[in-house]
Amino acid sequence: MMKQLVLAAALFGAFSTAARADDRYATRPPVVLSPDLTAPWINQLGGGTVRPVVYQRPVVQPQQRGLFQRRVIRQAPQPAPQTVSAINPGIPSIRHPIEPQFLPQMVDYDTREKPGTIVIDTNNRFLYLVMDGGKARRYGVGVGKPGFEWAGVHKITRKQEWPDWTPPSEMISREAAKGHYLPARMDGGPENPLGARAMYLGSTLYRIHGTNAPWSIGSAVSSGCIRLRNEDVVDLYDRVSVGTRVIVM
Repeated sequence: MMKQLVLAAALFGAFSTAARADDRYATRPPVVLSPDLTAPWINQLGGGTVRPVVYQRPVVQPQQRGLFQRRVIRQAPQPAPQTVSAINPGIPSIRHPIEPQFLPQMVDYDTREKPGTIVIDTNNRFLYLVMDGGKARRYGVGVGKPGFEWAGVHKITRKQEWPDWTPPSEMISREAAKGHYLPARMDGGPENPLGARAMYLGSTLYRIHGTNAPWSIGSAVSSGCIRLRNEDVVDLYDRVSVGTRVIVM
């Protein structure tokens, strides 16, 4: 009888210990795992009814733009419109305001040349009409580009209002080689590159003339001719006559 009581007590103690053990493991804390869920040891966590709590780095999804949501597009600044050359349509010409020093003005001018003489300073882009009393009327001009500079003394042999233009054959060939095709002849008018007036120098191909590109005054851009703004060449034209001495230096 005593043996039976001892055996029963032993069995009861074993079951109680097992119950307490199950209670202890049933309340185990959550397990924090590495974000790398492919680690080999993760496969050893099987069994049991309590699943471990896994903390992972949150994945930030890119914000999707709605179908009708307004989209702001930043546009690059647009270049200022350019003027197309009347000589070569389709080829833009750079336009900028004329510098104040190239506008007509009376200046002190020390020279031995007689009043009425024209003196052209190609380096500084000025034309001087010598006046009495050590004065001169100064105009800004455009001159020959590199390779087309020249100097000399001539006289005005002819004057023409709104002159027509017949490009020299050398110029036509030279420009054609660049892909610029000049007309064989152009009637006088606002679109003509010789502008409102022309004064022809001796037997040369050079002229003092106006221009339909006033922004080129003060630059070396021509094939040797001396150009002024249209309003300036009209003013000079009315002040000089055929036979006027012209000095280009």
